[in-house]
Amino acid sequence: MNFDDVLGASFREVVSGERDGSPTHIVRASRSYPTTPADLWSALTDNERLRRWFAKVTGDFKQGGCFSIEGNADGEILACEPPRLLVLTWEFGGNTSWVKVTIDKSDEGALLTLEHEHPTDHESQAHWDQYGPGATGVGWELALLGLDMHVTGDGASTIEAGEAWAGSVKGKATLREWAEAWGEAHAESGTDAQIAMETAERTAAFYTGEEK
Repeated sequence: MNFDDVLGASFREVVSGERDGSPTHIVRASRSYPTTPADLWSALTDNERLRRWFAKVTGDFKQGGCFSIEGNADGEILACEPPRLLVLTWEFGGNTSWVKVTIDKSDEGALLTLEHEHPTDHESQAHWDQYGPGATGVGWELALLGLDMHVTGDGASTIEAGEAWAGSVKGKATLREWAEAWGEAHAESGTDAQIAMETAERTAAFYTGEEK
């Protein structure tokens, strides 16, 4: 399993949103995969495949269904339109945010676009002010990398190899590059550039284990 030439998201964007009359922060990333939309959908929604690149997930991926990620989030499936649209709540630590995944055909095979929308209650905003969009963005890029290794590999689990790579010198350097890229996207959204890059630095320190 070769991580030497890993790629992150091909597109990163930070935009403002609104939900139920309250402002939100939306983190958006895209990446193309050399497979069909149907196969990519299967990798995202089949519990047996998910455990090989993402985590142990239980539940039923249908509209109105629920899911649970071992040691992580739970949620409800708000929309499920195979093989192109999945919308769900992301409930973690008493906080609810929203994830939307769309799959389109692309020249490479299938284009996945992921949006994670965050509320702006006091606790959520404090976390955003500390880490910016990179906390979400880098985490999802790690997942999208695992997904790439899964759809291009032999079907074996990519999780242990991915964790080892993330802890390596090259892996940490890549995580730092991703965090900085999210800082740049944050600045492009209108945030003061110095503040955006300071949040990116804190995100990089968190993911590389250098946080003080």
